[in-house]
Amino acid sequence: MSEHKPQKPTELRISILIPCYNEELTIERCVLSCLNQTRKPDQIVVVNDCSKDGSAEILERYTDRITVVKTPRNTGNKSSAQEYGLGFITGEIVIMTDGDTVIDPNFVNEIIKDFNNPEIVASSGAVRSMKYNWLTRCRAFEYVVSNNIHKLSQSYLNTMLVIPGAAGAFRTDIFRKYLTFDHDTITEDLDFTYKLHRNNMKIAYNRNAIVWTQDPANLYSYINQMRRWFGGGWQNLIKHRGMVLEKPWSALELSLLYIEGLLFSILLLALPIIDLHLSLILLVPWIGIAFLFAIYAAIKEKRPDLLLTPVYYIVLMYINSYIFVEQFFKEVILGKKTLTWFKPERVRI
Repeated sequence: MSEHKPQKPTELRISILIPCYNEELTIERCVLSCLNQTRKPDQIVVVNDCSKDGSAEILERYTDRITVVKTPRNTGNKSSAQEYGLGFITGEIVIMTDGDTVIDPNFVNEIIKDFNNPEIVASSGAVRSMKYNWLTRCRAFEYVVSNNIHKLSQSYLNTMLVIPGAAGAFRTDIFRKYLTFDHDTITEDLDFTYKLHRNNMKIAYNRNAIVWTQDPANLYSYINQMRRWFGGGWQNLIKHRGMVLEKPWSALELSLLYIEGLLFSILLLALPIIDLHLSLILLVPWIGIAFLFAIYAAIKEKRPDLLLTPVYYIVLMYINSYIFVEQFFKEVILGKKTLTWFKPERVRI
């Protein structure tokens, strides 16, 4: 039996929590997107993690409408800033987003609907990429496939892999009780999701609750972000390996993602060395399938530029495969756990 009584969306107090470190190029737009919601949040808390740029001055302009708190010293990572900020949250629902993210005007109104169901303890929104260059175009393509195929199927099976850090909402009491900040992985959003599954809690997915995030705009930032994502993925798989054995659907999902992903990556990297001609032949059907997805993405996002994504994405496919194998050997085989947070370079979009 649920410990939450059904409530109308208007009866729930909504808080938004935003960690901020050196986000002078993006934080104002993020704050404004939170203030300009069709369903106004009851509280917006921004945690200034001792920024060294102009973030504090920008936030000062909005202190009559938001709560700005500053950490005693720079924590060095997002999860520590979130943990500090959680102490100031008063809403029954806490929405977590990032300082480089713009949330759609209907985000709060959409995601709050999920909490009409007392069984739902958390909800994942849908992340989209801000348009900038070929790298962000590839990420936008990935998000379309993820939001409309992967996450949708995961929600039906209650095996949501991750509640994205830029677009997640939680019942505050559940978060405080079950989702402790362990600071032992570099992907805290994935860690939170695993913990909810381990406690047999239901997670909703709402693809109409949209946020726009600033993805890496150069290869250096992209590679480091992927190292954090893949490294954190292996870290959480090891940390929560007991859950994999306990839950058949999760075991299936994770085996497809990690085991088959590892085999595919090794094969993709090794085949050109073994037989370049065969490797090129096998790329042809892959490109054909990728173009079909690109057509779907272009129509779905109303972005004709996504039609050319497969041409660029071949490069990222090899980069991703290398990093996936690299992080497997580093985190699993060698046990060299990395907890250093890499913050991508921001650009003005």
